[in-house]
Amino acid sequence: MIKENRKIRVCVIGVGQMGEKHVTKYSGNPGVELVGVSDVNIKRAKEIGDKYRVKVFENHMDLLKLVDAASLAVTTEKHFDVAKDILNAGVHLLIEKPITYDLESADALLNLAEEKNLVMHVGLVERFNPVVVRISDYLNNPLFIETHRMNKFTERGTDVDVVLDLMIHDLDIVLNLVPSEVKEIHAIGMCVITEKTDIANVRLIFENGTVANLTASRIAEKTLRKIRVFQPDAYIHANCYKKEFSITRLNEGASDRVNLANLKTENVIFENSDPLADQINYFLESVRKGKRSGTAGRDERKALNIALQVIEQIQKGCRTFMPAK
Repeated sequence: MIKENRKIRVCVIGVGQMGEKHVTKYSGNPGVELVGVSDVNIKRAKEIGDKYRVKVFENHMDLLKLVDAASLAVTTEKHFDVAKDILNAGVHLLIEKPITYDLESADALLNLAEEKNLVMHVGLVERFNPVVVRISDYLNNPLFIETHRMNKFTERGTDVDVVLDLMIHDLDIVLNLVPSEVKEIHAIGMCVITEKTDIANVRLIFENGTVANLTASRIAEKTLRKIRVFQPDAYIHANCYKKEFSITRLNEGASDRVNLANLKTENVIFENSDPLADQINYFLESVRKGKRSGTAGRDERKALNIALQVIEQIQKGCRTFMPAK
């Protein structure tokens, strides 16, 4: 535990696009002392150091001696080695998603964090989107859930395929919304621009009968983050990008299901919300207490487990874009 009157000493390792966002949040947090940043790209690290007036360390091992907690935002292929360094140094860890490329390595990190009694939080930031937080209050035995997550193409995140880059957020959301185990997975996907899968779709069938259909693309014309839920008493439409959702259902006591006048729609808009700041505050609160909820890391593992099964199915099927003849 860290005393309330002492600032938590933190660092950011990997200061690319996502890592800089972590630096920004820590820099503006009064309960934090941002000790330093580190990156294998020294030029980039110095740019961030100058911009945020924070010390730059060429070797992250030197930085780990000085901090209580670290955000890790290096490329996924380096996650395991650097995360292991962080945990072995006795430092609490916020690691960007995905944890690693494989379950064996992810389990090794989760087990190491448990052995050393350290907080290890995975950066599935959409968990902290107020739409996702609130939507669970309206769920009533959902029959069908549909998600769309689309991005314009950028080189960011292309070290992994679209399933681990984008879809994993919706897998995590759906797995937390449906209180049942996944029974069947039906996945398709293809490469379009990169050598990895750029478009993917998966249909999950749960043991309780709920069906979820998830689509992700990183070559879309515009950004899209939508969730639709069909359930016996309502239709829910959520826009995670705009942070708003609506729920349509019959008025209480309505007897005529055909008359549209008996329908009512409630609209909820969340203004001035900041999911990344909320995630970092949750991480810092856990660090101060010295623990997270008992199942937290294992819940995050579930999303990686299903994502890897989706990838395996896609690899057995269509891999490249084939124009019509």
